[in-house]
Amino acid sequence: MTATIYDNPDHELLRDQVARFIAREVEPFAAAWEETGMVPRDVLRRMGQAGLLGIAFEGEHGGGDADALTNLVFAEALSQSTFAGFIITVLVHTDMAGPHLHHAGTPAQKAKYLPKVTAGELITAVGISEPGAGSDVAGMRTTARRDGDDWVINGTKMFITNGVHGDLYFVAAKTGTARHDMSMFIVEKGTPGFTVGRALKKTGWLCSDTAELVFDQVRIPAGNLLGEEGKGFYSVMKNFQTERIALGAMAIGHCTQALKITLDHVRQRQAFGATLWDQQTIRQRLSMLDAKVRAARQFMYHCAWSVTQGHDIVQEVSMLKALTGELVNEVVQTCQQFHGGMGFIRETAIERLWRDARVLAIGGGATEVMLEEVAKRY
Repeated sequence: MTATIYDNPDHELLRDQVARFIAREVEPFAAAWEETGMVPRDVLRRMGQAGLLGIAFEGEHGGGDADALTNLVFAEALSQSTFAGFIITVLVHTDMAGPHLHHAGTPAQKAKYLPKVTAGELITAVGISEPGAGSDVAGMRTTARRDGDDWVINGTKMFITNGVHGDLYFVAAKTGTARHDMSMFIVEKGTPGFTVGRALKKTGWLCSDTAELVFDQVRIPAGNLLGEEGKGFYSVMKNFQTERIALGAMAIGHCTQALKITLDHVRQRQAFGATLWDQQTIRQRLSMLDAKVRAARQFMYHCAWSVTQGHDIVQEVSMLKALTGELVNEVVQTCQQFHGGMGFIRETAIERLWRDARVLAIGGGATEVMLEEVAKRY
């Protein structure tokens, strides 16, 4: 990966550490995980032992106290794996679910859960999307009502990564009649009335588990309210910035690997008496794609730097999510095309990248929704 103006020696050490972990623990084995539909827990625990599951969380609870730039370096390094199911399993834990506890948890909640979260002993998920409310968060129908010293949750969540095999769930629910009146709650696996409705079969991300979650009169203590009552919508919106930068990193990682694999391929593949690289159109199309990826990557690092400066970058992060979600599909589809028939064979990395990339223009904020977020801030 080319250097950025934001890099420092610690970033390079982190990239090297993650690369070694992926080469040793993931790439040789993850094809089997695609068949079982999950990342083995012992792999995640080894990540925790290596200090890789709480880089941005508090040091007193096992985290690394890292800033947004360092967290991005981790996400991008992780995304050099060619198995997106592994990547998203980790990033949901570190960048999409766990931060709700990190940002809004009480000292008691953090002391109870964060050490096990950073160690990989508790795997987290976040319950926001519903069958009728994805990017339209305020349209959710799951409710939580106060009943004495408890909250009672009813509703359904959909497309929840880590939903089948997770341990700790941060769940959004309506707690009032106003459109944005919702709160976040901590729900542990095994709580009576809380069940996995079904495990969902996906086109890609095959080694991540994705679920429909059902809440039927789920009673939890009042102390499981996460953050302020009625302020959950704003917590979700705040965390979307971290989530969308992480998804941008995932997209850039896919682009980087697809281009690397394809450059190696076209330099060796013979057709009509010459290599594919000898064809001008192949060289130029790959060169242009690489230029787009490098430009998007610099923008991504600028967004992370802006977070460290405390800037309001909802518009920029929405641009990044839309840009990278579309770009990764352009890159991997072109790279797959240059592989010919082998690009359509399930065992190849380029086929997997093509299949896994599609959702990056949908999940975490569809391109069209992101562009509306951009437009209304002009």
